[in-house]
Amino acid sequence: MTAETTTDLTTVYQVKGMTCGHCEGAVSSEISEIAGVSSVKAVAATGQVTVVSEAPLDEAAVRAAVDEAGYELVDQA
Repeated sequence: MTAETTTDLTTVYQVKGMTCGHCEGAVSSEISEIAGVSSVKAVAATGQVTVVSEAPLDEAAVRAAVDEAGYELVDQA
C-alpha cells in the first residue's frame, strides 16, 4: 500500500518597508504569483512574510517579487 504525501515547505522572510495592510497585500500578491506558492501571509508590524510552497523557492525570484512590490527583502527570518 503506497500513499503519496505532499509536504508543504514553510519559509519566513524578513521584508523591509512594509507599514500597513496595503503593503502586506502588495507583497503577498507579488509573491503568490511565483510558481509553487500555495499561500503567503505578510505582517507589516513585524516585517515578516510567511510563504508556504510545494518546494524550496529560488531566493532570487522571491527577491524580485518583493522588489516589484516596492519593498526590500532583507533575508530569511
